[in-house]
Amino acid sequence: MSARIIDGNAISAAIRKELRTKVEALGQANKRAPGLAVVLIGDDPASNIYVKNKRRDCKEVGFKSETCRLEKDVSQEQLLNIISQFNADPTIDGILVQLPLPDHIDNLAIIEAIDPNKDVDGFHPYNVGRLVLRHPGLRPCTPMGVMQLLEKTGVPVMGKDATVIGVSNHVGRPMALELLLAGCSVSATHKFTNNVREYVEYADIVISAVGIPGLIKGAWIKPGATVIDVGITRDEQGKLHGDVEFDEAVKRAGWITPVPGGVGPMTRVCMLQNTLFAMEKFHSGEGFEVRR
Repeated sequence: MSARIIDGNAISAAIRKELRTKVEALGQANKRAPGLAVVLIGDDPASNIYVKNKRRDCKEVGFKSETCRLEKDVSQEQLLNIISQFNADPTIDGILVQLPLPDHIDNLAIIEAIDPNKDVDGFHPYNVGRLVLRHPGLRPCTPMGVMQLLEKTGVPVMGKDATVIGVSNHVGRPMALELLLAGCSVSATHKFTNNVREYVEYADIVISAVGIPGLIKGAWIKPGATVIDVGITRDEQGKLHGDVEFDEAVKRAGWITPVPGGVGPMTRVCMLQNTLFAMEKFHSGEGFEVRR
C-alpha cells in the first residue's frame, strides 16, 4: 500500500481562487474588500516570513492588508492601544497579532483585547467557547484547515476513531473539538500519556501537532488510516520535518499530508476565509452581531 498525498498547496490555491472571485463580486456590487491587520513584534525570521506570505495571500485574493511592525521592547499598553485602534477601524475585519510574543507581554490579555468579531485567528475565549458549545463562529485556523483537508479526501469522518497528539490551546484542543463536532470518537494524547502508540494504532484518523521530528513511527499507523501531520521543525541544515515518520507511514496510511506543503498552506488560507466571514457576518451592515 502507498498512501495518497493530501496536497495542501493545491487545495489552498483553489480556495484562494474562490475567495478572489467573491472579492471581485463585492467590487461589482460597490462594496469594499475585506481588510486584514497584522501586528508583528520584533524581527523573528520565521514570523517575518509568515507575515510576508500573509501579505502576499491578501494581495492575491484582493484583500486590503495592513501590517504594523513594532520593536521587541514595545510595552503591553502600547500594543493594547494599537489593537484598540484596529478594533475601531471600520475598514478592518480581521486582526492578527503574530505569535510568539515577547516574554514581558501577557498573551491572554492580548488575545482577549481583540474584538471577537475580528479575531480571525479564532483564539479569543468567546470564539473557542462557541466551538465548545457546538455553535462555531470564527474558528482556529489550523484545525479549520485540517477539517477541510479531511473533507477533500472524500473519506467520511463521522463515526471514525480519531487520535490527536498534542493538546495546545491553538491546535490540539480545538482540533479535538472540531473532530467531535464532525462525529468522531476522539482521543487526545499529551506529554503525560504513557501509551501513545496504542492510541495511534487504533485510530482511523491520526493528527499530530507536537513539533518533535519522527515522534510518530510509521509502523504505528493503522493500515488505511488518514494521517495529518501538523508538526513542523527545521533542522540545522534548514530542512523541515514533521512529527510523523513519513517514509514509513506512507507505506501504511490511506491518505497522508506532506511536510511542508500539507497543513501550513491551509492555516494561512483559513485566516483569509475567516476574514471574509467576519466582514460578511459582522461588519457589512447585514446580520451584524454585537458581542460582549
